[in-house]
Amino acid sequence: MPGTENKTVSLNAAKAARNDEFYTQWAYIEREMNAYKEYDPNVFRDKVILLPCDDPEWSNFAKFFALHFVDFGLKKLIATSYAPDSNPAGKYYAPTLFETEDPKFDETKTHANGKKFELNPTDISGDGVVNIDDLQWEYLLGNGDFRSQEVTALRDEADIVITNPPFSLIRPFVAWLADGEKQFSIIGPDSVITYVDIFPLIKQNRMWKGATANSTDMVFGVPKGVPVREPDQLKAAKLGYPSDDDYDFTRLGNACWFTNIDHGRRHEPLQLMTMDDNVKFSKHKDVRGVGYRRYYNFNGAIEIPWVDAIPSDYDGIMGVPITFLDSYDPDQFEIVESADDMEAMRLLGVDPLGKDWVKAYKAGGGTGGISAGHRRLGLTEPRYYTAYKRILIRHRKSS
Repeated sequence: MPGTENKTVSLNAAKAARNDEFYTQWAYIEREMNAYKEYDPNVFRDKVILLPCDDPEWSNFAKFFALHFVDFGLKKLIATSYAPDSNPAGKYYAPTLFETEDPKFDETKTHANGKKFELNPTDISGDGVVNIDDLQWEYLLGNGDFRSQEVTALRDEADIVITNPPFSLIRPFVAWLADGEKQFSIIGPDSVITYVDIFPLIKQNRMWKGATANSTDMVFGVPKGVPVREPDQLKAAKLGYPSDDDYDFTRLGNACWFTNIDHGRRHEPLQLMTMDDNVKFSKHKDVRGVGYRRYYNFNGAIEIPWVDAIPSDYDGIMGVPITFLDSYDPDQFEIVESADDMEAMRLLGVDPLGKDWVKAYKAGGGTGGISAGHRRLGLTEPRYYTAYKRILIRHRKSS
């Protein structure tokens, strides 16, 4: 897949450095939340929303929902922040006047403790409207880690959890969400689609791609002084986010929304051609006039190299690129498995590591792209080699 390595360089570098202090831009939040409201105008009405990892002093999530508290009909807004001393980016932290001029300010706790912010439908400031000026705050007992007992209790109180969690903790964060059985909308790396411990949620329709920002660059603010690759900083500026007095900006090529809140994009079926028409008219040279290749280790399944080349009339299992999830309609398709799940593949009759794989390896002269590290579906033409990451699907009518 051309460009994949370049797109993920900055994200992998961020994960390696455990630099998770990415501030989401207002426009991304607004577009995604509006997509939910367009599908269901009452999606947030009478709901308690929790924003873990979101300090209102910095977070656009908290500012956005505080601004829309009344017109969204929220019951309560809760946000928590992580203690600077526990945060790799904490060396860039400085308390704001919002905190330091409050009688509750504590010079030790401001670094060692997380904070909780709460907004209720009460006009505390007396300005005639409920907004961020009515936000109340206090120090948490601990550092604000989402896995702590006190933040988990807030999760249990909430109806919906919305945030941009630390990417380095995306696995435990998604598990934490699933354990709470709450609605959620989060930003994460696109690669979580391939995680064996997360994919079952996608397969079971307990988690899916958001309505917006799929297959595009997303720009994030970072604290001043945090190292940012120059190409990413330049790309962010080109997208309309040059560095300012408060933040530098970077872009991530494969960050996207994940949610279990319904939206209209999820119910738009793909418009597809038949298998014969794809062979005749496809714009892709590896399909037009060629046809579809079959996997040497999975009888009856075919390789689909492009999402728009999925045939409308094939009744069997198809291996599709992970970008399929950007336009997945659960009424049109069933997700069978992830090809990265070796045990699931074996249960389907695939033999990625057994005798068939060894035979393929030897038939390719010990080369041909087959190696001990390549353990996915294999293709047979023009020689043995390994397919890219694939999701196995079939038409819902064939289930």
